Amino acid sequence: MKVYCRTIFLLNLHSKEKELHTSHAVGLSKDCINATLRLPVATSVSFATQIRPTMKKDYSNRITPEYITSLKSNEIFVFGSNLAGMHGGGAARTARLYFGAVMGNGDGSQGQSYAIPTMQGGVETIRPYVDKFIDYAKAHPEQTFLVTPIGCGIAGFTPDEIAPLFKDAVSVENIHLPQSFWEKLV
Repeated sequence: MKVYCRTIFLLNLHSKEKELHTSHAVGLSKDCINATLRLPVATSVSFATQIRPTMKKDYSNRITPEYITSLKSNEIFVFGSNLAGMHGGGAARTARLYFGAVMGNGDGSQGQSYAIPTMQGGVETIRPYVDKFIDYAKAHPEQTFLVTPIGCGIAGFTPDEIAPLFKDAVSVENIHLPQSFWEKLV
């Protein structure tokens, strides 16, 4: 991603030495800075320059734990399911046994869990259910959604295939994702 920034450089009028004052000097070339420092003392110069982002946002507080054995009252266990809601294995079984998933309900909120169907076809058949989930999470900011690696177990997909479906979840603070998804998204 390219980030462009217009930066104004002012030379210190109260000093015998020319000093470069800017809060946006990071990422500027030496040539750009040296050219500015060679100007007369009362000169202002404006440059349009490309600045590369040097830091990524820290998402470490939004990583779903690998093993979830209990939930806080505001936490929701998000798991991959089949449309028939036969929660017999993997995270779906965990959701049924411990977090209120209902047999016969393969989509949406149930108990302290949320089902996203992943067994009905290719990756593109999962997208509408992920989008629906993200909308649901946005509408419930008081809850924290712990997304398991949906589709990456019994359904047979990889994080490379599933993680991009959660691109819009990156900006939703109450959605936590597996480490393997974050590695593909940021």
